[in-house]
Amino acid sequence: MTLRRLCFLGSFAALLPFAVVAQPPAPASPADNLALRFANGVVAVAEDKVITVDDLRREIAPRIPALQRSARNEKEFNEKLEALQDDIVQEMIDRILIVKEFKKDDKRKVPDSYINNAIAEEQIRRFDGDRSKFLAYLRSSGLTYRDYRKKVEDDMIYDYMRSQQRKNQNIVSPARVESFYNENKDRFLQDDQVYMRLLSLTRQPGESDPDLLERANKVVARFKAGEKFENLARELSQDSKRAKGGDWGWQPRADLKPEFSAPLFKLEKGQATDPILAPEAVYILYVEDRKFAGTQPLADVREQIEKILVNQMARESESRWIERLRRNAYVKIY
Repeated sequence: MTLRRLCFLGSFAALLPFAVVAQPPAPASPADNLALRFANGVVAVAEDKVITVDDLRREIAPRIPALQRSARNEKEFNEKLEALQDDIVQEMIDRILIVKEFKKDDKRKVPDSYINNAIAEEQIRRFDGDRSKFLAYLRSSGLTYRDYRKKVEDDMIYDYMRSQQRKNQNIVSPARVESFYNENKDRFLQDDQVYMRLLSLTRQPGESDPDLLERANKVVARFKAGEKFENLARELSQDSKRAKGGDWGWQPRADLKPEFSAPLFKLEKGQATDPILAPEAVYILYVEDRKFAGTQPLADVREQIEKILVNQMARESESRWIERLRRNAYVKIY
């Protein structure tokens, strides 16, 4: 573990529960530790911008609670904190480089109104529109209003520049889609599925099983006589899906109770089960459509694959772009 990591981990001792990091009998303050071990409190330099320990602390502190919850012991927590620290330092460096890239073009500028609106929305969202609470938060975070405004502007630039890089990747060739499908068929396996409609008749007080089944058999008779199951469910069903004609959508076999799945998956498209008796009601299930277990055909998953590949290409393009920015920049991490 580097000296930088040791002193940074120590700076968070006061934030952690006793079970994760034990407090020494007479601890030095985090500020004292950092002042002793860091040259001017500097974590990194990117171009003409300095990333300080305080900058890093502000970024990492909100993520500490989640880290604590996920860590099983002190050793695991420290390992995760080291990795998180490195990730955040790199994120902060990349942000500086991306903002600088935006500002190379003198014609590009974030309108003041955009920044003002973003700050106003943040005050409403986090501080109920109370400006005094907002300013108190800035003071407690060691930020001036000017610092915060600059951060909001940089965040907008960072998000815009990344989105522009990703947006350029939106065309996927049919050959690439087919190749991905052939190489990843195991990702497109499906269980037996039924597009199911259900009609339920609730048991009335004192109603016997034979009486309840008689009511259900009358419904089945109407269906066999040619009435649409959807219309019967809309008229007679006594559950939350009545208005939708008993439409429960696609149901995998594994998601249904055995007493439902056993008779239902014996049916073909357009068929209905015999009444299924339960203590609280009787149910009739209808097969609107079927999907059989196996690999989904390419036509059914083409759109899904295109989205996967577009996202993949966008990430790769963004990664190459950021790597180029890093190669052409002055960066030093302490």
